[in-house]
Amino acid sequence: WYHDNLTRHAAEALLLSNGQDGSYLLRKSNEREDLYSLSVRGKDSVKHFHVEYTGTSFKFGFNEFSSLKELVMHFANQPLIGSETGTLIVLKHPYPRQVEEPSIYESVRVHTAMQTGRTESDLVPNAPSLGTKEGYLVKQGKIVKNWKTRWFTLHRNELKYFKDQTATEPIRALDLTECSAVQFDYSQERVNCFCLVFPLRTYYLCAKTGIEADEWIKILRWKLSQIRKQLEERNATLSS
Repeated sequence: WYHDNLTRHAAEALLLSNGQDGSYLLRKSNEREDLYSLSVRGKDSVKHFHVEYTGTSFKFGFNEFSSLKELVMHFANQPLIGSETGTLIVLKHPYPRQVEEPSIYESVRVHTAMQTGRTESDLVPNAPSLGTKEGYLVKQGKIVKNWKTRWFTLHRNELKYFKDQTATEPIRALDLTECSAVQFDYSQERVNCFCLVFPLRTYYLCAKTGIEADEWIKILRWKLSQIRKQLEERNATLSS
């Protein structure tokens, strides 16, 4: 659960998208060489605590521990105070280092729609750790080829779009396991467009900027590569 060069933003994204209350990881602090940051997920946010390595021990607030294991054991029973509101957080679930992370997570917005009823098995590397992005895109209609702004959310292998950000029920949920390609599209009269190719329909979407379109394409392509990889591994297992 030690993630060497993970940034604060990326730690928050990973713990919010794939963790649960009490999930934690340790990373290098951006502030000093001898400092580490313990990032812990509470109910709806991630808190960061300084851990100082003295060369022989780990200092955490007024406490000093001979090893990280001792520190974790202590706070597994003695809750941390997470914020000014006095939220109590217990270290329950180490976030594994082996989980694959896309190289572009820095540009991905943290999606804070919490999932409930998660179990510890959700932390194993069988699912992408950061499959999360959200934002407004302009979408072309299926029959009438007009363009409407819709709110899109990407989580795991599902891309949903809603009438707007406040809507609770999606207009449609697209299963990315059925998508064969994601690419920039220059066939429309609009700029910053890309398309998702499905067996029965190609979806045309436009972002506000080229950078935003590029972010969507990168994370969606990463998703498709993970889906193909899992499929190949499953087929190899079955054939053997």
